[in-house]
Amino acid sequence: MKKNMMVWLLALALGGSLLATAAFAGESADSRAPEESQEEAQTGEADAAEAPRTEGDTGETAEQEPPTTGKETAPVQEGTLTTGGFNPELSVLQPDPAGQLSFGNMESRMRENNLQILALQGNIDTIEDIDYDELYEDLRQQLNEIAKAQWGLVTIPPGMVGEYERDKTYDQLEQAYDAVREKFDAIKEGDMQKDNADLVRQLTNLQDQIVVAGESTYIALQAMEIQEEQLQRQLAALNRTTEEMELRYQMGQVSALQLQQTKAGRSQLQSGLETLRMNIRSLKTQLEQLIGAQQTGEIVLGAVPEVREKQLAAMDLEKDLLTYQAKSYDLYDAAKTLEDAQETYKDDASEYGYNEEKYGFRTAKRTWETAQYTYNNTLQTYELKFRALYAQVLDNKQVLDSAKVSLECEKASYAAAELRHQQGTISENALLDAKDSLQQAEETVRIASNELFSSYNTYRWAVERGVLN
Repeated sequence: MKKNMMVWLLALALGGSLLATAAFAGESADSRAPEESQEEAQTGEADAAEAPRTEGDTGETAEQEPPTTGKETAPVQEGTLTTGGFNPELSVLQPDPAGQLSFGNMESRMRENNLQILALQGNIDTIEDIDYDELYEDLRQQLNEIAKAQWGLVTIPPGMVGEYERDKTYDQLEQAYDAVREKFDAIKEGDMQKDNADLVRQLTNLQDQIVVAGESTYIALQAMEIQEEQLQRQLAALNRTTEEMELRYQMGQVSALQLQQTKAGRSQLQSGLETLRMNIRSLKTQLEQLIGAQQTGEIVLGAVPEVREKQLAAMDLEKDLLTYQAKSYDLYDAAKTLEDAQETYKDDASEYGYNEEKYGFRTAKRTWETAQYTYNNTLQTYELKFRALYAQVLDNKQVLDSAKVSLECEKASYAAAELRHQQGTISENALLDAKDSLQQAEETVRIASNELFSSYNTYRWAVERGVLN
C-alpha cells in the first residue's frame, strides 16, 4: 500500500511538471513573429515537437523510430552580391578609412555591425543548431514517463485516493501527452524541420531587406549631395547677380524693389540649402547607425560604382525572371498560402461530400477559387514589377548616354567661351555663366549614372537573392 501511495504522489508531481512543459510546448514555430527575441526562438524550437500513443497505453516503452528527415536548413542561395553592381572583378575590397564609407563595403559592414541583422542572425543560428535526433529522443522519453505515470494512477486500488483527484490528474497527464506527441510526430514526419527551414528563409529575407534599405539610403544620400552642389552653384550665381543689381541700382538702372526682390530670392535659396544640409546630416546619422559606426552625421561617402556595358549585356529578361521567381520569398510564401487553402478546401469539401447543394461546400469552393485568383494575381503583380524594373534599367542607360552627349557639347561651348573671354569679347560673368552650364551638365551625368546604378542594383538583388522592392 505504501508503494502504491508513492506511485500516486509521483504521478501527481510528474503530471504537474509535464503539463507545464506541454503547455509551453504548444507554441508552433510558424506562429511566432519574425521579430521575436533570440531567447523566445530558442525555447520555441526546443518545444516545437511531440509524439504518438494509442488509447489504452500502459507503461510499455514507446517504439523508437528515427525522424524521416535529418537536420534541415533553408536552401543555400546561389550567387554572391559584390560591389560595382555585382561585378566579380571587384569582389576583393579594401577596408574603409576612418570616417568614410564605400558602397562596396556597405553590405559587409551592415552584416557585421547592424544590430537588427545580428539579432535575426542569432535566431537563425539557434534554429539551425537544433539537433532533431536528440530532441526526438527526449520527446520519446517524455512520452514513456507520462504513460508510466498514467499506468500508476490506473493501478491504484479503489479507495486509496479520491476519484475526482485521480481523474483530474489523469486528464492533466493526457493533455501533456497529446502536446508532446504532436511535437514528436512533427519531427518524425519532417514537418518541424520544414517549418524551421521556412522560418530561416524568412529571417534571411528580412536581413536582405535591411541591407537593401541601407544601400538605398546610400544612393539617396549621393543624390542629395549632388543637389547640395547644385544649390551652392546657384547661390554663387545669385551672389554675382546681387552684386550686379546693387551696382546698377547705384547707377539708377534698377529700382529699390527689384534689388530687394533679388536679395529675397537669395535669402530663400540660402534657407533651402541649409535645410538640405540638415537633412543630409540626419540621413548620414541613420546610415552610420545602419553600419554600426559612431553617429556623427559627418561620414564621407564614396561614389557609387559605374555600371559597365558587359553587365547590361548579360541581362536576360526571361531567364532572369525565372531565376527571380524561384528565389523570391514573397512568391514562396504566396505558394504556401495557396497550399494551405487547398488543404482546407479538401477537408471542408470532404466533410460536405462535395455536394453542390450544400451551402457549406459551395462556400468552401468559392473560398478555394478566391485563393487561386489571389495567388495568380500575386504572380502577375511581381512579374510586372520585374519587367518594369528591367525596362527602367535600359531607359536609365539611354538617359545617361544622352546626358554624356550633352556634356560634350557643353565642354565645347565652355572652351569657346574661354577663348572669347581671352579675346575680351565677353565679360567675366558671362564666362562664369558658361562654367555653370558645364557644371550643370556634369551633374546631370552624375545623376543619370546614379539612377542607372540604383535600378541595376535593385535588378541584381532580385535575380541574386529574390528581393524585389
